[in-house]
Amino acid sequence: MHRRPRLHWIILAIVMIIAVVAAVAQVKPGPDRAEGEGPFDRLIIRGATLIDGSGAPPIGPVDIVVENDKIVQVRRVGYPKLPINEERRPKDATKEIDAHGKYVMPGIVDLHVHTGGVPKAPEAEYVYKLWLGHGITTVRGVPDGPLEWSLSEKKRSAANEITAPRIVSFQRPGSGKEWNGRRINTPADAREWVQYAHKKGVDGLKLGAFRPEIMGALISEANKLGMGSTAHLDQMGVAQMNALDAAKLGMTGMTHYYGLFEALYDGYDVQPFPLDMNYQDEQHRFGQVARQWNLIHDRGSEEWNALLDKFLELNFFINPTMTIYSAGRDVMRARNADWHEIYTLPSLMDFYQPSRVSHGAYWFYWTTHDEVAWKKFYQKWMEFLQDYKNKGGRITVGSDSGFIYQLYGFGTILELELLQEAGFHPLEVVRAATMHGAEEIFYPKRKPIEYGVIRPGLKADLLIVDENPLENFKVLYGTGAVKLNDETGEVERVGGVEYTIKDGIIFDAKQLLKDVEEMVKKQKAERD
Repeated sequence: MHRRPRLHWIILAIVMIIAVVAAVAQVKPGPDRAEGEGPFDRLIIRGATLIDGSGAPPIGPVDIVVENDKIVQVRRVGYPKLPINEERRPKDATKEIDAHGKYVMPGIVDLHVHTGGVPKAPEAEYVYKLWLGHGITTVRGVPDGPLEWSLSEKKRSAANEITAPRIVSFQRPGSGKEWNGRRINTPADAREWVQYAHKKGVDGLKLGAFRPEIMGALISEANKLGMGSTAHLDQMGVAQMNALDAAKLGMTGMTHYYGLFEALYDGYDVQPFPLDMNYQDEQHRFGQVARQWNLIHDRGSEEWNALLDKFLELNFFINPTMTIYSAGRDVMRARNADWHEIYTLPSLMDFYQPSRVSHGAYWFYWTTHDEVAWKKFYQKWMEFLQDYKNKGGRITVGSDSGFIYQLYGFGTILELELLQEAGFHPLEVVRAATMHGAEEIFYPKRKPIEYGVIRPGLKADLLIVDENPLENFKVLYGTGAVKLNDETGEVERVGGVEYTIKDGIIFDAKQLLKDVEEMVKKQKAERD
């Protein structure tokens, strides 16, 4: 009689694990595009203050001319607080946007995304609209879905057949229908799979901590073919392959922090885990990884600076994704964020709750002790990012949303705030989110960027917001920023991206978020 409940829970756990795997494959593709205007023969954005993404200071008023999907002119048309010089204004617009008093910056590049991947996974439309609603015009799936699904969505987005950001497809080695049932056990297998993925149209590799000979084969073959590579150097393999090891093999960059601290150990070769450690227990996994903050060489030490210099020599990109682990510092804040009530599907909120089987739902009994460890970990992590940036290293933006109480789009804007907390000037934050993100995509291809900066000749990927994002990144959140109106004495919300422009197509960002709000209301009504 006592065994029956145990059997029940075992069966339930197996069913839930199967559901997680099945959900990834069953995410519905984006519906045919029904939103957005354009591209236009000659779109003119009038009177904006420009933040161009290069790190240059804001300038305005300017008129920006877009023909079809390309920026062709950025024209200064006057001086602040003075009348516009009408004689300097470009003419013959087929479409105009009045951006006087507003700010324009490049569309955001998010280099770490997944579409779905949870039980009762949200439809792609829900995710895409949250991204576009926050000014995100390019995403790098690592992966965003199964190989064939991802490449189909990438193609449809490139043709603007769906309402979605541009999709860059990175895949894990061994993925693809033709490789179903096969394993990568040798360097020859590794090279064969990279060639297969390249022929399919995959842009790059999302790597784990493979053993050195396999890792070397994967990276070298990818580099020959102009494919990018990034890695989650997880704790099960990092003892053999840390971030420095992978960078020396030629990997383009790293995502998360795995392998970074291990490359800086002082007096240790592997992390001194507690003796009852079990990586399959996710509170062990996520709780213990933060307890490296006091195991590494000090900031400014010879070893610290040597790692910075080596990364810089290798043109190594760091895509930290601080947002996805930030709940570890204050789970109450993440659980009760302003946007959950309006924009988070109930099924997604269910997935975030403490669970032994849901990935990232590791709050079995999260303590002050755990949160303090994460806060100290972040201090060290941010110091390294700040020092690398100051030496000329390129830091990029990624979110990894859909887990750990982080919602698509909102998590990306939180990453901007966290980079500012790390010490980045707001202009450096914008550069990380735009130009440097584009550079990480194009660097392995040995090609100049096609977007990421507002310059003639580049793609018309832009966002328009009516508040100054450099003053307050919170104005980029779909919920806007809370502000007291001194004239009325009322508290109001200001900001929120007004327009997202991708390939010259104008999307009403606030309407996209209203669509998401309706999806949430519908699911709530169905549950009631």
